[in-house]
Amino acid sequence: MSAVTETGIERLAAAFAGARGRAALMPYLMGGHPDIEQSKASCAAAADAGADLIELGVPFSDPLADGPVIHAAGTRALAAGVTPDDVLDICADASGRLPVVLMVYANVVLNGGAEDYVRRAAAAGASGLIVPDLPHDESAELRAACDAEGVALVALVAPTTPPERLSAIGADARGFVYVVSLAGTTGERGQLDPSLPGLVERTRAATEQPVAVGFGISTGEQAATVGDLADGVIVGSRIVRAADEGGAAAVGQVVAELAQALR
Repeated sequence: MSAVTETGIERLAAAFAGARGRAALMPYLMGGHPDIEQSKASCAAAADAGADLIELGVPFSDPLADGPVIHAAGTRALAAGVTPDDVLDICADASGRLPVVLMVYANVVLNGGAEDYVRRAAAAGASGLIVPDLPHDESAELRAACDAEGVALVALVAPTTPPERLSAIGADARGFVYVVSLAGTTGERGQLDPSLPGLVERTRAATEQPVAVGFGISTGEQAATVGDLADGVIVGSRIVRAADEGGAAAVGQVVAELAQALR
């Protein structure tokens, strides 16, 4: 358990540093999928299996960054009545083991006020927020609210991010920079984008924060390849599919395989 005085940003830094010469592994899980108790169990299984951090999705009705597997999981969670507060409860349970970064859409954050959401997220132990539909140009208010609570507002860059924008995003980054490995939505891919090494190199040059790569990574071989390039590897659709197929036990098995590949 982290010290009471340790901020979320400090926990993220410690997680990347604690990977000890390898890339940190960050599995993505949809909050409340397939149900709240199984969601908590899957987070625990990921921690037991070698995850260094957890990205926890907040179900949303119009998840523009999500491919079919994650979209379907969020839709089922919403249909079952899972709320953003339920996901904060799952976060509170998981954050005693590992740093948790919430992947949450802007409407959820801004609905009751950014400062209120960030305070509640921090109280639940969240170390960071990823808000994929909030443009960098419009993020200053939320970033200030996050800074006040020691929570990282994680920046995203993509293959289409122009150099001057990449520099601005890198300068404002907190916790780590999330490199979206391809143009498109989340989902398992047969191969990595050949332009990824260059994108990671450009991102490293633009920021002092760790660089983690997500989107399209599903196998141990792909994770190892990305791990040689970046400070962190984020795997989503493959983990969510495992939760569908075999619950927490299957999540633990897949996370263990990915962790072994990164070693």
